[in-house]
Amino acid sequence: MEVRVDKWLWAVRVFKTRTQATEACKKGRVLIGGTQVKASRVIKVGDTIQVKRPPVLYSFKVIALTQNRMNAKLVPGYMEHVTTPDQLELLELVKMDQAAGRARGTGRPTKKERRDLEEFVDVTPYFMDDDWEFGEEENTTE
Repeated sequence: MEVRVDKWLWAVRVFKTRTQATEACKKGRVLIGGTQVKASRVIKVGDTIQVKRPPVLYSFKVIALTQNRMNAKLVPGYMEHVTTPDQLELLELVKMDQAAGRARGTGRPTKKERRDLEEFVDVTPYFMDDDWEFGEEENTTE
């Protein structure tokens, strides 16, 4: 059986759609043996396919070929995840960095932060003060 690399990557759920797998091949993000491959490249059992998803370079070893998308539980029978530990560590660092999100107090305040700040400072515009009445002027020239 012959299987295209884009079809296999889609079938084993590396990409959500076959179009995404094809685009990754066109952009040079899919490598076999360190060489960029086209979507039409035929793979065989034993090939190691590398997929660049910045900042990580994932590696998968082909155990069996398939052309049909499968249940996620069946994927381990068709590929082995052989990504190096340093790449997995890099992935964990990126996840931790993204989980931190925006540090409190930096950048533009959220709606809740703005309301809390206004309540704390009690910002009342001068025209809404009770002491000031419209139309009355102080006569200082008498």
